[in-house]
Amino acid sequence: MKIIEREDELTNLKNKLSVTPIVAILGPRQCGKTTLAHQFADKQHKEEVHFFDLENPADLAKLENPTLTLEELTGFVIIDEIQRKSELFPVLRYLVDKQKKKTKYIILGSASRELVNKSSESLAGRISFLELGGFSLEEVGAKLHKLLWLRGGFPESFFLRTEEMSYEWRQNFITTFLERDIPNLGIQIPPQMLRRFWLMLSHYHGQIFNASEIGRSLNISDTTAKRYLDTLSGTFVIRQLQPWYYNTSKRLVKRPKIYFRDSGIFHTLLSIKNSKDLAANPKLGASWEGFALEQAIKALNLRQEESFFWAVHTGGEIDLIFQKKGKLFGIEFKYNEAPKMTPSMKSALDELSLEKIYVIYPGKENYELHKKITVLSIENIGALSNLS
Repeated sequence: MKIIEREDELTNLKNKLSVTPIVAILGPRQCGKTTLAHQFADKQHKEEVHFFDLENPADLAKLENPTLTLEELTGFVIIDEIQRKSELFPVLRYLVDKQKKKTKYIILGSASRELVNKSSESLAGRISFLELGGFSLEEVGAKLHKLLWLRGGFPESFFLRTEEMSYEWRQNFITTFLERDIPNLGIQIPPQMLRRFWLMLSHYHGQIFNASEIGRSLNISDTTAKRYLDTLSGTFVIRQLQPWYYNTSKRLVKRPKIYFRDSGIFHTLLSIKNSKDLAANPKLGASWEGFALEQAIKALNLRQEESFFWAVHTGGEIDLIFQKKGKLFGIEFKYNEAPKMTPSMKSALDELSLEKIYVIYPGKENYELHKKITVLSIENIGALSNLS
């Protein structure tokens, strides 16, 4: 498989290690966490690098006495699949305090929120987090955006020789995720029920999450539906986009919108195997909007808690709301050959005092709709990084 050096992520990792002695790289399985750690290790010519894979029985045995194994190590220590041995967190706290910055730790996890919470409690002030997803357009090249949209950003899915092979890889990923990865995180949900729930979510992609409606369809309670959603969000396969709150007399939408984080996984659950299937599917527009949303969030380097949408019950809506440099911006995603000014855009400019609205679309040209509204080609989405 071809290897892409993820330069922005490597820089981000280096910067975080200069601030905290531990960095946790979190993300779904197969998204490239281990490859990124090896790429980082290959660049350390003056420092020792020690690698432990907790899926390797030999490495697991070495860490039966973790203090004894780790306390004399200097340079960088990389521990993969940290969720398999969460009792290491208190040990790492002791070690980083004792070693006084002589050793830096990179821990990798197919993380749930539970993993993050455990590490936060044990390592407060000593750890920072780097969330890794699939490839971005900047990494694969903007001209390959249609291939990235169809196959998604998981490296193996993206690079496989044919669409059929990529589709089969994603089918296997879904099965393994449900039957092995979720139970390995200590989450007890029957795989077939979670698959049905995940499939149900594919029909709500880009829409407001309705726990009652989904619960009735699956004969589960609202609370259970929310727990299942939190499970899929905590394992980085579903994004919950929270509403933007502010002081207004208008009735705001207060429930989250949901998106599949990886367009390839979304397509697989809808049995979309190739470009022809995608073009004929009624979810075509929603699929593209979710793909463009993820690319924008990556380009802007937004954390989960920095990404919002705005909607009022009278109909006004902006797909993505975020703050940069103390100013509020909005982005709309339009699967349209030539987007035009909409009442929602006008309303949002006035209601939210937005600095600017960007409209991302699949065309080639960039142009202005208004002094504060710019239409931007998906191929130029990297220009959003200038706001960071």
